[in-house]
Amino acid sequence: MNLQHIPQIKYTDSGNFFLLAGPCAIEGEEMAMRIAEKLVGITDNLQIPFVFKGSFKKANRSRIDSFSGIGDEKALKILRKVSETFKVPTVTDIHTNEDADMAAQYVDVLQIPAFLVRQTDLVVAAANTGKVVNLKKGQFMSPESMKHAVQKVLDCHNENVMVTDRGTMFGYQDMIVDFRGIPTMQQYATTVLDVTHSLQQPNQTAGVTGGRPDMIETIAKAGIAVGVDGIFIETHFDPANAKSDGANMLHLDYFESLMTKLVAIRKTIDTF
Repeated sequence: MNLQHIPQIKYTDSGNFFLLAGPCAIEGEEMAMRIAEKLVGITDNLQIPFVFKGSFKKANRSRIDSFSGIGDEKALKILRKVSETFKVPTVTDIHTNEDADMAAQYVDVLQIPAFLVRQTDLVVAAANTGKVVNLKKGQFMSPESMKHAVQKVLDCHNENVMVTDRGTMFGYQDMIVDFRGIPTMQQYATTVLDVTHSLQQPNQTAGVTGGRPDMIETIAKAGIAVGVDGIFIETHFDPANAKSDGANMLHLDYFESLMTKLVAIRKTIDTF
């Protein structure tokens, strides 16, 4: 996939990795704009191609009382406002075939959640919008099996597809990243490493997913070192009180320092 096919994306000639980053879920306009403004400033300074990420709803919840969203259209309009205000592309998850056409009116990249990436009708619905499609590797899937998910998009005459590794289940309550999978998946499509979701600790008895945010820098550095095309990181200015996935998000205060280190690693790797 050519990054330039993503509307409004900048710095595609900088030699940097590209970045998908933002909060897990859109909790409101003020929080989304605050996070976006900070991320745009950092990525402009470091010349990192940037896509703002935010889920307009969270359909995959451990408990029925978990936060799922502020309303579909309301959240999607906030994503569009972020894009129009800061002149950056946006990405959001979709969960049903109907979501594809609706979300495509507001965002630039449609993301298929890991648990749903084998749902052929959903992948086809996303591909048929003509938007860029980000396929998240199922926690239960091998890197090699993502070839078939990519092919579904290509068979819909849409070549704008990327895949994202978000870890593989390790027992019942932990995830691991097998970095051998990155060059494997790069044979099929542009490949992203989802750093924060790879550090989730799912299936906790409390019904709320845990995480290891202390390992974010370690996993991100390793991903850049092995040559991943893009990095995916969820971030928030108050992770402890975020309404979704706060346990594995990166605090916004630490974002610039991490990006500076990753850019330096990328420059070093590119000299080899």
